[in-house]
Amino acid sequence: MTERSPILRRLPRVDEVLAAPPMARAAAGLPRSLARAAARQAIEEAREQALAGNDSLDTSIEATAARAAEILGHKHRRSLRRAINATGVILHTGLGRAPLPEPARRALAEAASGYSNLQADVGSGERMPREAHVEPLLREITGAEAAVVVNNNAAATVLALNTLAAGREVVVSRGEMVEIGGAFRLPDIIALSGCQLVEVGCTNRTHLRDYRNAISANTALLLSVHQSNYRILGFASQVPIAEIAALAHERGLLCAHDLGSGALLDLRHFGLPAEPTATASLKAQADVVFFSGDKLLGGPQCGIVLGRAALLETMRGNPYYRTFRVGKLTLSALEATLRLFLDLAHLPESHPVMAMLTSPLEQIRQRAQALAERVRQACGEWLEASVVEGQSQVGGGSLAGHSLPSVVVRLSSAELAAHEIASRLRLSDPPVFTRVHQDAVHIDLRTVLADESDLIIAALERLRLSSHQ
Repeated sequence: MTERSPILRRLPRVDEVLAAPPMARAAAGLPRSLARAAARQAIEEAREQALAGNDSLDTSIEATAARAAEILGHKHRRSLRRAINATGVILHTGLGRAPLPEPARRALAEAASGYSNLQADVGSGERMPREAHVEPLLREITGAEAAVVVNNNAAATVLALNTLAAGREVVVSRGEMVEIGGAFRLPDIIALSGCQLVEVGCTNRTHLRDYRNAISANTALLLSVHQSNYRILGFASQVPIAEIAALAHERGLLCAHDLGSGALLDLRHFGLPAEPTATASLKAQADVVFFSGDKLLGGPQCGIVLGRAALLETMRGNPYYRTFRVGKLTLSALEATLRLFLDLAHLPESHPVMAMLTSPLEQIRQRAQALAERVRQACGEWLEASVVEGQSQVGGGSLAGHSLPSVVVRLSSAELAAHEIASRLRLSDPPVFTRVHQDAVHIDLRTVLADESDLIIAALERLRLSSHQ
């Protein structure tokens, strides 16, 4: 202890740390109590290092104040904040899935800025259903009689099944027993709905006769689940929703279709693989159709149920509906997003997800080349930047098995391993999420928004400076 006492005696006081320029700048406009707590923590960290034998410890006021400012920044920074998605996964669940269109962001800000007419009719002043803000749009876009909006597609599934089949049998193909993110499985959701699961067919092949043979006096509903997050290839077959619906109605039962990914238009018009749409399912006579709002629809997280008006009105009377219903922020963003689908000719320009799905490869290549050149100018020989071919993914349980050709900026350094570069980029502000492949960091320009290249360059410059300190 006596050998370390000089170092301990050199530790600055709290007031000295607070007055030092790095801390004074960081603490400007913040409560004094937060700044003092950060200063004390920085001093205590230095004390612990000194006691542990760190004889080269910098105990200067400036160094301690810099550490205190860093601590204060981390504590004051919001946990949930903007991130840059350079992974090439368009609907990245960990990064919040669909980035909202600009009109939806404006609608969110307006709805959050004060009161709103969430459940108040501006004409009569009387109470109205909150879905009235989006239901007319969903009817126009899909041809549905009615719509209900809840907080995600799992909630939509529970609400629909509990309302229409509680205590009775729901028949599902074994090839559609999906597990969604977070290890939630369809059998568990059906059980939570209070229904009895009846599995039919085999994993790879299910026939209409399998549904027919499974129907009993206790059957209430035939459920078809779209394979949105996986594919069964080879010797495989599924029963079209139109045939399932026809059988259900022949036997006096209901038919439900879980679309999952929520395509509202035929993606083949944009050169993408076919994906079942809500309109097609309703035309095939499915009684209710449900899907996510933050996948191919490109809106906020929610679950949307479409179908026959009488059935959906019954759902609104289910206590689960109040449990699962969404608020003004979700509805405002959803309404603004849905309005974009009224002008399909300009959808790829106004809708971020559609823009990413349909971006021409040459356009992505030009953006990648421009970013690589900026990296070389900003980081010199410390960081090698090249442009290589890559593959993007749709992600989010949509268009499973389909990849999109892309162009990426490949980063490598003789001083830092790829995983270390990726880690430090994630810790930047805003965080930059990349891919690591063959000991190099890949920045996929398909998912980097137009205004984010400057932020990536700034993060790399800070990384270069910190690595040379």
